[in-house]
Amino acid sequence: MFEAVAFAGGGNRCYWHTGFWDAAAAGLGLRPRRVVGVSAGAWAACCALLGEGRRAAELVADGCGQGAPNVAWGAWRRGEPLFPVAGMYRILMETILDEAAFARLATGPEILVAVARKPRLLPLSLAIPIGIAAYQLEKKLHGPVHPRGGRALGFRADMVRVGELAGPAELVDALMASASVPPFMPVGRVGGLAALDGGLVDNVPVEPLGEIEAAGGRTLVLLTRRYRAVPAIRGRTYVQPSRPIPVGQFDITNPAGVRAAYELGHEDGERFARTGATQA
Repeated sequence: MFEAVAFAGGGNRCYWHTGFWDAAAAGLGLRPRRVVGVSAGAWAACCALLGEGRRAAELVADGCGQGAPNVAWGAWRRGEPLFPVAGMYRILMETILDEAAFARLATGPEILVAVARKPRLLPLSLAIPIGIAAYQLEKKLHGPVHPRGGRALGFRADMVRVGELAGPAELVDALMASASVPPFMPVGRVGGLAALDGGLVDNVPVEPLGEIEAAGGRTLVLLTRRYRAVPAIRGRTYVQPSRPIPVGQFDITNPAGVRAAYELGHEDGERFARTGATQA
């Protein structure tokens, strides 16, 4: 039905993606030949294709219920990370992405993980705060589905092909890099170069869909926020949550919110498979 699917970023909100996929994939016969994801959306895409969406959401919810704070001042004074979310995220991925899971992903549909490369003339120490500030400002002022500020500053997208990676460790590194938003998530490295959250270029990574759409193929874009309007692109369907997802991107203290994200996605996926409704 859809030849390619894009998974937007959004941290914990991306468990909406996995709930949506679990409900919609069977009913619609979703078997895309290309899948692209950015930030936590890339992780959600892997979970969805593996059929591990509910398990991942439950593991996250369980971890969020262990009492760890979002900001660990005591740990920081001991020389440990100030923000525990990055370590928890890596452990989660390593739990699910074993050799067998990686082999399934590497031999399935083409999977692209979007990362951002910094502007050539900016040192990393400046590129990170400038890029994040530009993204947040554009989102707050205009709320576009596809921001332009990052590209205008010189950030550029780079697509990591899962099928070309050597194993699960490289995939985890690529997924961590795609979600690299310092200080919450560390700077990643892909191909020996610094790699940042692909959302600094576009948090809804649709560029790889273009050639499929140009050839007459249909594509599906899964969002994690509600927008006043979405672009009208021939052959492309945008789907957004029917209501705001009640969990913060990096919040590790809200297990109910993670579960709610998955369940809302499941409800919306069922509705989409039944009626084709792209929003409430």
